[in-house]
Amino acid sequence: MQQQKFIFKTELAQTTPSLLTFNIPDINGLFPGFRTGEFAVVYGPQFVTSLVSQLCVRAQMPKRTGGLESKVVFIDAASSSSLSNILETAELQNFNPKTALEKLVNIRVYTAYRLTSLIMEQLEETVKVSGAKLVVISDIAFPFLNGNVDDQEAKAVYNQIMSYLASFARKHRIIIIATYLSHESNRRNSILQEISTTKANTVLRFTKTPYTSDVELEKHSSYMLGVSEFAPDKKTLTDPATTNSELTLSYRIL
Repeated sequence: MQQQKFIFKTELAQTTPSLLTFNIPDINGLFPGFRTGEFAVVYGPQFVTSLVSQLCVRAQMPKRTGGLESKVVFIDAASSSSLSNILETAELQNFNPKTALEKLVNIRVYTAYRLTSLIMEQLEETVKVSGAKLVVISDIAFPFLNGNVDDQEAKAVYNQIMSYLASFARKHRIIIIATYLSHESNRRNSILQEISTTKANTVLRFTKTPYTSDVELEKHSSYMLGVSEFAPDKKTLTDPATTNSELTLSYRIL
């Protein structure tokens, strides 16, 4: 009997998904964390870039401190300042910024064609070689909002890559997080938003007013949906370390 009980507990532990949290109490109370096999879309203003950048550092940390002990694939589709945010976050968490950079596979793309090619043809090999358990795509819709891409083609291809990402995360048991910044003035925005919400397993939406910031869990398979106020202040995570301004931010450009 004891032997059977031991085997049961071991198998249960192996199937329990890892969680990657924001490590911000106001958010954790609503959303306990991203799970392996999950494809998430995070909507919001520019500060979501900083929030998700924190996850790029947390994923590298040991499991005992809430990390994944993993490298991270970071795809910048909008020429964002995410790498600067990652370095700042590493310093705030007393994590060596140079190590944080070394464990990042940094790729910058400028067009919808390049982003599609990267995801559909190169992402699997990149994840396999790096062993990354987290893939972050910064402002995934941005290249598809460009008027140089035909409306029907943009919709069809965007739909295809979003389906692929959901399947890829599930198949390879990794976490994929795509940020979607505010593009309300773009006429194509509502269509791409609808596709994103439909294809993602998890949808988080951040909003900011002059007085507060809110996070809404719009979609999840098991967590209770709802809204929570929070204070997006990275300095609450830990005491800041000395700034290192000599590190070089390196990208592969496709």
